[in-house]
Amino acid sequence: MEGESESRAAGGEAEVAALNVERERLPDPAEGLRLERVTYTSQGLRVKGYLMTGADGGARPPLIYCRGGIRGVGMVRVARLVTLARRGYTVFAPFYRGNEGGEGREDFGGDDRHDLYAAVRLVRALPEAEPLAPALIGFSRGAMMALLAARECEGVGPVVVWGGVSDLRLTYDERVDLRRMLKRVVGHPRKDPAAYERRSPVDWAEDIRSPVLIIHGSVDEHVGVEHAYRLAEALSAAGKPYTLSIYEGRGHVFPREEDEQVLDHLFEWIEQARRTTTR
Repeated sequence: MEGESESRAAGGEAEVAALNVERERLPDPAEGLRLERVTYTSQGLRVKGYLMTGADGGARPPLIYCRGGIRGVGMVRVARLVTLARRGYTVFAPFYRGNEGGEGREDFGGDDRHDLYAAVRLVRALPEAEPLAPALIGFSRGAMMALLAARECEGVGPVVVWGGVSDLRLTYDERVDLRRMLKRVVGHPRKDPAAYERRSPVDWAEDIRSPVLIIHGSVDEHVGVEHAYRLAEALSAAGKPYTLSIYEGRGHVFPREEDEQVLDHLFEWIEQARRTTTR
């Protein structure tokens, strides 16, 4: 057992060195929690994210939060990470390339997905993380990122998608206000269908290798609830394990009290999925 622990520590140090990790201490966000801004390497780019751990530096179950939006819209909020970390988790939230001083340019589930894949490697190597495959929470467009990782990246644990995009073509149809951005960053769905397919988990649900919890408000004004139903249908057709939780009358962001209740449910599901699933 001692040899295994030493071997893992040495492997973690080597991975951290390979990713050229730099950690900058920031003011503590809440009692008992420590916040750092981490810089690491993804496809040769120096990108950044927040790391929140326990103040004592002890190992906790690992969790990665995949933000929504693009660039300045939907950036990682420290307050959100506090709600996750105070439940006893080590939490990492990548900003994606081009944000908060990171190099490169975000492309909405294109090459920037590698920033998440590198984050998975990083978190698995941290001494503050228990030797578990990190769970992923993908909010809004972050759902695409989390499910891409569950398809393409080794070492991913249970995945939660909350108000998540599952069919980017549907987003193009629904969100007239986003069409200009999508055409610029991804392309036109008729002219560049492959780019939309690569970013639409409903098209490759059979390749998702993690259990999935789908959380969605029935009147989500930013990502219609049809995304949740389409993802559930695709996972069911592929014989993949999933749980669908639709919250009636709720939009993209839930009221604070109910948000806390959903988080309780979410973490209970993660722990149950860990007990019943091996990767």
